[in-house]
Amino acid sequence: MAIVKAVNTPARAAPISETSLVGWLRKNLFSSAINTVLTLFMAFIVYLIVSGVVVWGYLDATFVAENRRECFDNSLTGACWAGVIDWFDNIFYGRYPREEIWRINFGGLLLALWMAPLWITRVHGKILVGASVVALYPFLAGYLFSGGDKGLFVQVMVAGAILAFVINMANVVAGLVRNQSLDRLVIDLLGQANAPDKTQRNILLGLLAAGFAAAFLWQASWTVVGVSWTKWGGLFLTLVISGIGIASSLPGGIALALGRRSKLPVIRVLSTGFIEVFRSVPLITVLFMATTMFPLFMPEGFVLNKLVQVIIAVVLFNACYMAETVRAGLQAIPKGQFEGAHTIGLGYWGTMGLIIMPQALKHMIPNIVGSFIGLLKNSTLVSIIGLFDILLMLRSISRDVPWLGLHKEPLIFGAILFFIICFAMSKYSRHLEVTLSAGNKH
Repeated sequence: MAIVKAVNTPARAAPISETSLVGWLRKNLFSSAINTVLTLFMAFIVYLIVSGVVVWGYLDATFVAENRRECFDNSLTGACWAGVIDWFDNIFYGRYPREEIWRINFGGLLLALWMAPLWITRVHGKILVGASVVALYPFLAGYLFSGGDKGLFVQVMVAGAILAFVINMANVVAGLVRNQSLDRLVIDLLGQANAPDKTQRNILLGLLAAGFAAAFLWQASWTVVGVSWTKWGGLFLTLVISGIGIASSLPGGIALALGRRSKLPVIRVLSTGFIEVFRSVPLITVLFMATTMFPLFMPEGFVLNKLVQVIIAVVLFNACYMAETVRAGLQAIPKGQFEGAHTIGLGYWGTMGLIIMPQALKHMIPNIVGSFIGLLKNSTLVSIIGLFDILLMLRSISRDVPWLGLHKEPLIFGAILFFIICFAMSKYSRHLEVTLSAGNKH
């Protein structure tokens, strides 16, 4: 019995000692004369590259200067980061009025606070939190960024966004303090825990209507100065285009994937044709078509600015690629899952929404995030049609008189920014895989 117990007991991993580390190095890097030579040669190459980058980018670099001539006076061989630092505001905010930059920062803070509950364990209703971000935040942020007069539709959507944000924050407090969802906490505080479900629902709807009325009246009394979309630019514009594209392309791709698998011939043919048309041309072609041909098909007097046209083109283009990713995930689900769902009485939408689609999306997390990263990088193509995104702003530094000819440093800085954002998305994708048990745990 002792022998069986000893066999079944999992062995503990031995800590890495100096001896084992030396053995690992000898086995993997110095196992033979050829491997030893290759290891030393590659170590020398890495040393040359790293030392060269450190000397050029830090030791001999210039961080404070009024123009490029002063950088040359300080060092002929080092980087001139002073030009990048001088253009920081333009790189991040474009030509947005400097006295109104707080609106962009405030919008980013709102988004961070709004999405924070998604990573808090004790918060309930995370699906509604994500849905409210996708459906309502763009209207609040859009008005905050653009300003000007508010029409009735914009006022309604802004009031709904304000109410959703307040409810979201109250739900966070309810989850952290009482480990309850906000609706259950409100019902308990009102002493209606034993009331019929219809009564509880009517109470919550009444409170929701009163909150919406209060938010509508409050937002109607304030306005912000209008800022033309032509002033938007830099990393801010890149994140706006890619953010809306990411938020819209996934649900659009799901709809197209379901349409392509539909048993109704008309829906299937239209979805397939739409997907194949957009996937057969490059994004730059779609952008040119959206900005030049799209207005010709609109009724007379109907005008969309170039930014809206670009966002629509990016969303449609990436939705078609996302549709194929989602379709691949749906095809990976065993047929028995469909049959089991029908056996317990679920219809088509219940089967898709509760059984099939969650599994398909879980399996395709790496592909989905890869598409998101590609969308973020492809959004720099809008600089070709005249939008001052981060790439065009970085290239504009070299045309500024004090920094004329400064090419390398701005582009390297932009590459570092994109690497940080894409690496963070990639790492979170891996974390999500492990959390949902979709990946292999090591």
